Amino acid sequence: MGRTAAVRTVAAVTSSAAAWLLLGGITAGQVLALLLAVWISTGGWRTLRIASRTLPRDLRAAVRFGYILFQMKRYERNNYSVIDLFSQTVKARPEKTAILFEQQRWTFKELDEYTNRVGNYFLSRGLVRGDCAAIFMENRPEYCGLWLGLVKIGVIPALINYNLKRAPLLHCVRASSCKALIYGKELSEVVSEVQDELPSDVKLYCSGDTSEPVVKLAGSVDLDGALITSPPSPPMLSDRLGFNDKLVYIYTSGTTGMPKAAIIKHSRAITTAAGMFVCLRLRVSDVLYNPLPLFHTSGALVGSLTALLGGCSLVLRRKFSASNFWPDCVRYGATVSQYIGETCRYLLNQPEKPVDKMHQVRMMFGNGLRPQIWSDFQKRFNVPLICEFYGSTEGNANVINMEGRPGAVGFVPPLFPGVYPCLLIRVNENTGEPVRDAGGLCVPCQPGEPGEFVGMMVRGNSTRDFHGYADKSSTEKKIVTDIKKKGDRAFRSGDILVQDEDGYLYFMDRTGDTYRWKGENVSTTEVEGVIQRALDSSLAAVYGVSVPGAEGRAGMAALVTPPGQLDLHALAAALEQQLPAYARPLFLRCVKQLDMTGTYKFKKVDLQREGFDLDKVSDAMYFLDVKQNKYMPLTRDLYSTIVNGNLRL
Repeated sequence: MGRTAAVRTVAAVTSSAAAWLLLGGITAGQVLALLLAVWISTGGWRTLRIASRTLPRDLRAAVRFGYILFQMKRYERNNYSVIDLFSQTVKARPEKTAILFEQQRWTFKELDEYTNRVGNYFLSRGLVRGDCAAIFMENRPEYCGLWLGLVKIGVIPALINYNLKRAPLLHCVRASSCKALIYGKELSEVVSEVQDELPSDVKLYCSGDTSEPVVKLAGSVDLDGALITSPPSPPMLSDRLGFNDKLVYIYTSGTTGMPKAAIIKHSRAITTAAGMFVCLRLRVSDVLYNPLPLFHTSGALVGSLTALLGGCSLVLRRKFSASNFWPDCVRYGATVSQYIGETCRYLLNQPEKPVDKMHQVRMMFGNGLRPQIWSDFQKRFNVPLICEFYGSTEGNANVINMEGRPGAVGFVPPLFPGVYPCLLIRVNENTGEPVRDAGGLCVPCQPGEPGEFVGMMVRGNSTRDFHGYADKSSTEKKIVTDIKKKGDRAFRSGDILVQDEDGYLYFMDRTGDTYRWKGENVSTTEVEGVIQRALDSSLAAVYGVSVPGAEGRAGMAALVTPPGQLDLHALAAALEQQLPAYARPLFLRCVKQLDMTGTYKFKKVDLQREGFDLDKVSDAMYFLDVKQNKYMPLTRDLYSTIVNGNLRL
């Protein structure tokens, strides 16, 4: 019997029993016995088995989530902003270490004063509440201080991926409508390549030191020097920032098109930070090692903001290094660390060393750790607990695996699915559109059935709403309507997950026009555009393909160009010049034609299934030698080397 039918049966029996009880026909004990019998007969034994496995977990989660909701209600009632909570932490622990970086140690007081200097300086430069300033630099303590300082005066920081260059970089600057671009000195050359095409009202500010020769940009301000004379006292604002104000723009490829500036409000950031602190049971005494880029949600909010608002000490690294990961953890006394799946594979590929188990890390948390290497990773590095979470930058529903269940990204209570506003819905494999029943509603997935993860939008609830993008036209594309009932709305994640009988969720794949490689979302639309320009408007379909032993999907492009007419050298040069390394297709395939849908979108399902398998594909294919930046024919020997894991990608 289905769940709906079972509910109707129990409701009917309950109504009849209640009426009989009121008429004196049976006793209350008999009513309870009858209801229990009906409950068991409609799947009760299965329900009892599930309950025995999941209720302890769900009760623990209920306590933690209940506390988070209580805190959020208090913060909303008091109209707290991120700055209010940060100021409370500074006041409580001024001399405690806030950030450790290389040879530097910043206390909470020093960080606070730096943010004040930033806020006062940009006020003096004419930036006002509601303006945007883009930050484009590698990790360092000043990064955190810059965006917090901008937030103090109501300016919205836009955190731009430091791997971008040329067209994608220009797009991100324009999409944010920023009035200032703060860039790291190490990225001077990249900025110089687009300086002449930047909007005329964007002013340039340079920060940081580098031992490498740098390009000096005309009109650029030395920000570090200017901040020395800026007052360290709190900047004055006429209106106080609040819980529902915009905090920051974080770029995401989403599931369509070029990177979009997702709007993160104070409410969402506070919920994220408080949620992680409580769910992971972090302590003020913890030292959190964060080697992830600070332009990412994981690096900026999930890691750094969680630590800074919670009073932990935060360890930053300029860029992730597999060989220095565990030595850093030992050096700084890290007790908690972040990861993304790709970094875990890099760590496992390192030669075993004694330092692998000399650390004090009691827990690691992140997303993207493959189930196939989870146990091996945990055993080799002696990490007591690994907590995987799932969520998107702009999404309104996130889940977390607090129990350390290998492979799971989180869970939803199977006996009480309605308590958490998210679910999996069926989608058409070819079109990506939701499958609907006869009544026009979305079809929910059963345990074991893959489906798209969606978060129900709760009107009036700032932490459950979808705040959209800076570009409003992109916002509606992420919303699906008529899910459980007519008129309701949900945020579409673009990700395919599957749920088991115990409610645990497992990530399977991405839908739409992105794939994930090297821990980054790659926009197929963006890559297709670069290829078409390089090949003089030749049709190109870009998609991700699975590679044995690698997380995510490697880029592959199907080109409607005869092999003899394909200028591989020019294409490789154009891709290197205009795209970050992770976005360049590793594989090329020459095809006679590309099939399209009725709405003129490329049909990529069959192309993805065939991948670069020489037993399935007779077309000419090529593989990118990254070191030489050269496409070479995909021979049988090269194919075997790749699928056997003997070539580092």
